Amino acid sequence: MTIDVGTLLADRYRLEAQIGSGGMSTVYRAFDTVLERTVAIKLMHRNLAEHSEQLERFSREARAVARLNHPHIVQVIDAGEDEDTPFIVFEHVKGETLKERVQRAGRLPVTEAVAYAIEIARALGAAHERNIVHRDVKPQNVLINEEGVAKVTDFGIARTLEEHGLTADGRVLGTTDYVSPEQAMGHDVDGQSDVYSLGIVLYEMLIGDIPFHGENQVAVAMKHVREELPDVQQLRPSIGTALAAVVDRATAKSLDVRYLGTEELVADLEDVLTIEAGRRGETTGEATAVFRSLPQEQQSRANLRPGRRSVLLVAVLAVVAAFAAAGFLFLGDNTTRGTGQKPRTPVATGSQAISLDADAAHDYDPSPGDGNEHADKTARVLDGDQSTVWDTEGYSNGSFGAKSGVGIYLDVGAAGRTVAATKLDLTTPSAGWDATVLAAPDGDVPTTRDDQRWVEVGKLTDAKAGDDAIPLSTNGRRYRYYLLWITKLPPVTSGPSKVAIGAMTLQKPR
Repeated sequence: MTIDVGTLLADRYRLEAQIGSGGMSTVYRAFDTVLERTVAIKLMHRNLAEHSEQLERFSREARAVARLNHPHIVQVIDAGEDEDTPFIVFEHVKGETLKERVQRAGRLPVTEAVAYAIEIARALGAAHERNIVHRDVKPQNVLINEEGVAKVTDFGIARTLEEHGLTADGRVLGTTDYVSPEQAMGHDVDGQSDVYSLGIVLYEMLIGDIPFHGENQVAVAMKHVREELPDVQQLRPSIGTALAAVVDRATAKSLDVRYLGTEELVADLEDVLTIEAGRRGETTGEATAVFRSLPQEQQSRANLRPGRRSVLLVAVLAVVAAFAAAGFLFLGDNTTRGTGQKPRTPVATGSQAISLDADAAHDYDPSPGDGNEHADKTARVLDGDQSTVWDTEGYSNGSFGAKSGVGIYLDVGAAGRTVAATKLDLTTPSAGWDATVLAAPDGDVPTTRDDQRWVEVGKLTDAKAGDDAIPLSTNGRRYRYYLLWITKLPPVTSGPSKVAIGAMTLQKPR
């Protein structure tokens, strides 16, 4: 049963629109006529309010969440009754749910997914410190506000599995897409159950879908009990092994293997964010804010392998130490997963990735070009997802015509500095093209390729598909702009030719 929009609850809250509904309650956007602000109100269904057990569960949520004060938890403002209908008043979060975000965007950039997992885990940790277990961690219960910040809601009310198992009064309570094995078996649950559910949420953010599907909720729940999750690295090869190890441990069916709580999980996720920021040379979206919340020492080693954590095996650390003694370190993307050993690529200790703002990449198509070379796609080289690309326009006969080339440049000055870069790393699905790397000092970007402020600092000949690295020679001079100026297009047998770039990363001396 719903209440009409326009109703004034408790002589204070005017209902403006229904924004959600569940098995126990309906959620409205409302206006607080006393403090003159928009709020969210959850009204318990009247037929359930007649049952003392359900009423106590609803009241318990209000009392529990009212004790929580955390930037990633939706705040409880008030609670009361109106004509025997209990309600809870929450802060109104304008934005979308994490579920809606994944459904809209598909799999999220790796650093963004890790950042949201950190924020959710921090919120759950604050609740667990007060002996509050969420019991229904799922992306539908995570709100993303207009600034991109994650906030967890619905604490204490949605007990998907009660002490009597999957059903209560003959009906399934809630979704089992994220249910822990112990919940599915009807066992008592604690914070480790929330950790498992968060692990499934992280899996969905990375892959774009839940791990298990079935004919009904009970079938899905039993898969969480009996079946291993699909390998995230097989489904998305760009996922680093350290991140895959976190997903594995968070979703371990054995409580002895799974993270004991959120503190260790957050620590490992923060290490993974450091690793992934180093691999990509940047963070985007909410990942930037979360990365900046890390200790300065950890930020400064963004492209270094993190210190000892539970997901890093002792044997692997021994190998790292051996290579470090020889003057090399491994990227943190090289731990062991399952029974297979991943290949390890040494990286020189003399350089580190340059962190760039999300909008640091720009197209470059000066006169006689039209000034636009897919400007709407440039952010893709910095989004942490190598499957998304910036590409040039298609050119007939493998020629730029009257133009000498086109390009894409990185503006490190947008992050407030100039640097003497030593290398440009890039990922491309295209092969057989040439480019020159040009650098320019601080100030406005040169408007023409012939501007003498452009200095040639590197060259790429006959690019290979995949990862490539272009050594840069700046002689210690610091520059703001680094331009990948494409001078030769890939050979084609028919149709237009173009170059695609999936990722770009600048390196500088350590």
